[in-house]
Amino acid sequence: MFGYASDETDEYMPYSIYTAHKLSKKLSEVRKNKEIPYLRPDGKTQVTVEYEDDIPKRIETILISAQHDEDTEIDKLKKDIIEKVIKEVIPEKMIDDNTKIYINPTGRFIIGGPLGDTGLTGRKIIVDTYGGYAKHGGGAFSGKDPSKVDRSATYMLRHIAKNIVANGYAKKCEIQLSYAIGMKEPLSILINTFGTNKIEEDRLVKIVKERFDLTPDGIIKYLKLKSPIYKKTTNYGHFGKNELEWEKIIKL
Repeated sequence: MFGYASDETDEYMPYSIYTAHKLSKKLSEVRKNKEIPYLRPDGKTQVTVEYEDDIPKRIETILISAQHDEDTEIDKLKKDIIEKVIKEVIPEKMIDDNTKIYINPTGRFIIGGPLGDTGLTGRKIIVDTYGGYAKHGGGAFSGKDPSKVDRSATYMLRHIAKNIVANGYAKKCEIQLSYAIGMKEPLSILINTFGTNKIEEDRLVKIVKERFDLTPDGIIKYLKLKSPIYKKTTNYGHFGKNELEWEKIIKL
């Protein structure tokens, strides 16, 4: 399992997935408030960011696919989404003449939702986490209870990585745990701060081991994972939402 955090946004999330989620929320908002009345509930966003010296420099590509009513004109859809979604969300300084914007690149998008796609367990593991910016252990969250470390330990590792960054020990942090079936304690723990650390990574590992109970039961109790919290994770990712227990900033 992996956890990740970076100081490039206020939510300690990678800028690309942070922006993609903001676009998704805005797409939902303009549908619900009838600002773009012909939109339907299924929508997808993707953002590609160019970095310079580890800092987001510009947006290379924005892709939005939005389900719509059958009689919708595609040209109007494209214009409305650019004006009422993209320009409302993306700062002007991040878009230039070379930024590519694709709206419904495959054409009409009428059939969506459960009728177009089915399934639950195993869904969207990358958009639920860090948009591919950080490693992923491969385990899904949705459909699993917190006794599965695929879900609970990944939440815990996000909490730890975020607090390593928020406490000023590093500018970005990726943390990895491995478990074995039948063994409560993790087999290994690895912290990678990509050269941004203010103290030695070995010392960070020691702090984590002393501060946190990383057994499945310990994680469930610490993050209150048997509480009715999971509705908040069904859209716009599982991380970067301050109301969730694993997003809380503590003093290490």
